[in-house]
Amino acid sequence: MHYKLKRHPDSLCKAVTDIALDVAQPRAGSLLLCYAVTGNIAGLILPAVTVPARADELWRHTCFEAFVRSALDGSYYELNFAPSTEWAAYQFSGYRTGMRVADEIGAPKIEVASTPERFTLQTTVAMSELAGSSRWQLGLSAVIEEANGRKSFWALAHPPGKPDFHHSDCFAGELP
Repeated sequence: MHYKLKRHPDSLCKAVTDIALDVAQPRAGSLLLCYAVTGNIAGLILPAVTVPARADELWRHTCFEAFVRSALDGSYYELNFAPSTEWAAYQFSGYRTGMRVADEIGAPKIEVASTPERFTLQTTVAMSELAGSSRWQLGLSAVIEEANGRKSFWALAHPPGKPDFHHSDCFAGELP
């Protein structure tokens, strides 16, 4: 499935003109995400690629996110992927409640590439916890930090008010 992320109306971003996202399920219980940012890539803060490792608070800087839930209940996973190839996985029992590190999700494979006009981050994540679900609901998003320190918030859909990627309105994508 191909998606376009929308910038939150209360945030500005002069460096980025478009964020597109391709999502696939190459095999049962697996999620493939490819984020493509178009614009003046030199105008962004992109941390240097490092050894892939689990890390917290990646959302404080440029970060690509996926919120994944089955249609069976209100629990969901939050997956964070940084341009550095650091990553995080959390599970919530409900809207912003019961947060825990999702140790059952192993290290994803993350690849990044950059040109002056385009930055891509591709990742494959094993999500065997959702393999039995008939449908996955997806909240796809990104936090973009410009060189001047300004942050913008991008998602498939935004709820009214301030940016909130955990809000049910943001789960606007699906994978059958």
